[in-house]
Amino acid sequence: MHILVFEQNGSGQHKSSGISKYGHPDDRIEMITIDAKALPDFLDDPQEFLDLDNLEADLVLDYLPHPDLSHYLIKRCHEANIPIIASGKKSELDYTPFTCCGLGHHSRLGRYGERFGFPEYRVSVDNEIITAIEVIRGAPCGATWEVTEEVVGHGVEEALVLLPRLVQYNCSANPARFDPVSGKSPVHYAGNTHRTALKKAIKESLSCRTCLPDRKLVTVHRASPDLP
Repeated sequence: MHILVFEQNGSGQHKSSGISKYGHPDDRIEMITIDAKALPDFLDDPQEFLDLDNLEADLVLDYLPHPDLSHYLIKRCHEANIPIIASGKKSELDYTPFTCCGLGHHSRLGRYGERFGFPEYRVSVDNEIITAIEVIRGAPCGATWEVTEEVVGHGVEEALVLLPRLVQYNCSANPARFDPVSGKSPVHYAGNTHRTALKKAIKESLSCRTCLPDRKLVTVHRASPDLP
């Protein structure tokens, strides 16, 4: 899968690193970077900075903070019938979740959509203690994967408080960009989505009481209380 990432002054570096680390190893990530330090508030000609005449990709990720550049990129992707994810943007053309970890499942997004978006976990619980966590789907910045080790070994109720807090510490979204409807920032939203996903996984684990399959898990071995 060819994933084309558009960024401005390093705005997509963190998430691109997460996609490379936790995504499919056969996916090819290509970066298009605009290094202009100061752009006018309004761009009459976005093509001056974005040459999109030969736009080719299976998926485009829009991390451009300048609204005129982003709008032009979304429009060109739509014309070329290339799916584009522009988190936090306002557009009716393609996929614009409030945050990257708020992306639902969509058939057009291929392996990226299977691996990244609204988080999904599989957990093992023993005596109200989380003993293993598997990340099935998570945030492209990698926060979903990177905080699990610190949650394993904690009680269920404690984990539901600890996990969203750790995710917020690792989230690369702009905390100042509040949603006018919910009144929440992207960082708070990211924490809530991960808490919801973990709560769902815990409920499923407690209802089925089956062991996790033999996959790559984060586990903890607890010492017997009878040992000195």
